[in-house]
Amino acid sequence: MPQSIKSLAAIVHAPDQGFRIEELDLDPPRAGEVLVRVRAAGVCHSDWNLASGATPHPLPVVAGHEGAGVVEAVGPGVDRIRPGDHVILSWAPSCGFCPHCIEGRPALCATHHEAIWAGTLLDSSTRWRLDGRPVHHYCGLSCFAERTVVPAISCVPVERALPFPVAALLGCAATTGVGAVLNTARVPAGSTVAVYGAGGVGLSIILAAKLAGARRIVAVDRSEAKREIAMDSGAVEFVSAGPEAAAEVRKASGGRGADFVFEATGVPTVQEECIDAVRAGGTVVYVGLPPMGSRTNLPGAAITRREITIAGCYYGGACPDRDFPLYARLYREGKLELDRLLGRTYPLAAINEAYAELLRGEGRRGILFP
Repeated sequence: MPQSIKSLAAIVHAPDQGFRIEELDLDPPRAGEVLVRVRAAGVCHSDWNLASGATPHPLPVVAGHEGAGVVEAVGPGVDRIRPGDHVILSWAPSCGFCPHCIEGRPALCATHHEAIWAGTLLDSSTRWRLDGRPVHHYCGLSCFAERTVVPAISCVPVERALPFPVAALLGCAATTGVGAVLNTARVPAGSTVAVYGAGGVGLSIILAAKLAGARRIVAVDRSEAKREIAMDSGAVEFVSAGPEAAAEVRKASGGRGADFVFEATGVPTVQEECIDAVRAGGTVVYVGLPPMGSRTNLPGAAITRREITIAGCYYGGACPDRDFPLYARLYREGKLELDRLLGRTYPLAAINEAYAELLRGEGRRGILFP
């Protein structure tokens, strides 16, 4: 393999300047790493938080954390992944040995957090260079690029028949939403469910609640344009977000409130509202990520007196090696209709246009590579 290869990538140089497409030098994989030709990547709010500055991160950085592709080469010591494998990329590399990993909660593994937030790979160095200067990685993946080098432990092989846009979706949004229902809340059949936010994660929650046998699913979103897709995904009622939304959710669930309320917007005021939408003895699951440093004000007396359970859910409580193939199988069997979540796709060069549409509430977008 040559010392480096050329790869077009979407770079964030400074906050509020969007993404710039530039050709970078990419060094080959080192020990424990893999070179992946990216085939599809999801356009997700988390990467926009990087571009807007809402998520502090070393710059410049190649963005992208929801992707899938084909392995082209492996570094020394890599035997689980082989060239030619189709892989989903996980943005939460885990060590496999800490207490969280051993108990099946690898998303909570802190072993590699320092390197990831420093914008490096796991050996605390980078593989990207622009005009000879280092460029940082995002989530150890940087999949807004034609090719990328990632940790081998971030790669989960899947069957080749799985469409790349669906595989990329499983790398973040779908797994986060489906896992919130199946792993975190463990929603039983016959439950009433309310979902705040009908983006990629929220729609995945709706699909999973339907799969789990929920009796009634209510979607809440500020965008009327989301009504049709939410209803097609399994919601039986759509409520416009606003001051009366919680009352409408209670009304739609027989006046009691929903058994389970999932928050998938990451907006603190919406998190607060969810308490008013859940029934006494019910469960609120916070899935969306609020801005770093923000605070959510919760009514302690109401939580205690009404015996409300509040659960946090990070990456769907997923074990990627277990859950990515499981959700892919459920998709293949027609039990998890992830195609409903796929919206318009764009080449990498049009990434800023894709984000403009996403931010206008026009639905989920994706990047496809040739």
